[in-house]
Amino acid sequence: MGNHEVENVVIMGTGCAGLTAALYAARANLNPLMVEGDLAGGQLGTTTLVENYPGFPEGVDGPVLMEQMREQAVKFGARIERGFVARVNGESAPFQLELDDERTIATKTVIVATGASPRYLGIESEHRLLGYGLSSCATCDGAFFRDQEVVVVGGGDTAMEDSLFLTRFASKVTIIHRRDQFRASKIMQERASENSKIDFLWNSIVTEVLDPEKKEVTGVKIQNVINKEAETFPCQGVFIAIGHEPNTKIFKNKLDLDDQGYILVKYPRTWTNVPGIFACGDCVDHTYRQAVTAAGTGCAAAIDAERFLAESGT
Repeated sequence: MGNHEVENVVIMGTGCAGLTAALYAARANLNPLMVEGDLAGGQLGTTTLVENYPGFPEGVDGPVLMEQMREQAVKFGARIERGFVARVNGESAPFQLELDDERTIATKTVIVATGASPRYLGIESEHRLLGYGLSSCATCDGAFFRDQEVVVVGGGDTAMEDSLFLTRFASKVTIIHRRDQFRASKIMQERASENSKIDFLWNSIVTEVLDPEKKEVTGVKIQNVINKEAETFPCQGVFIAIGHEPNTKIFKNKLDLDDQGYILVKYPRTWTNVPGIFACGDCVDHTYRQAVTAAGTGCAAAIDAERFLAESGT
């Protein structure tokens, strides 16, 4: 399991936050160990062109960016174990991390960078077109849809915010919602309804996204939930805005979580309520959810862990 019987720091997750934490911890000579997690590279590992990460004026493919960050962390001494952490045992250091294959790692500190998973509709065509006109992040991908017609699926504040943001680029935004009223706050509903670029399709669900065979979005099939009538609605982009779910289930009753399951930290620090366990990235942040903000908090978590180890004399 590495050069130490007890690791200095184990980082859970290899997305932007985890890889940045690993880079900083490695450069601090902590010999960090990363546990890869279910999705190597995090959400960016499944995206196509990324144009809003600093330093890449021509843009960069998400998987390429993640591989470069991974190589950089390993170059300075970070190590990577495949698998994911199934349980974290112990109220104080050393913590015992049980992996899914029943291996156990002992560590003085833990950096949780497990991220959050977008909620999707659960239809096959949706996953086949992810990154090819279908997205769960309007602020990441909205600029690709300049002067095009797009749909947003959802009815909460995220759907309203995404729709309003998309009007900066798209010629028309249609919000498709399964009910006849939104869950969004009143002010967000008013802003959306007052925007001339935004239309609404009520009592409707998306049953299929077209066209996976062409590797591009040409429209959606929708069904009215009341009269069951079906129709094809043409569009060039689809944004799923039905929320995210933080990957924090294993920390229930161990770390302080908010009512949505996001880890609470002592901002601006990355400390959790358990000394020696730090958290960063999208498992903490449900406000920004950007690669660059995740990387920033990953840096902070590594520095917090380094200082914790120095102050505790371990």
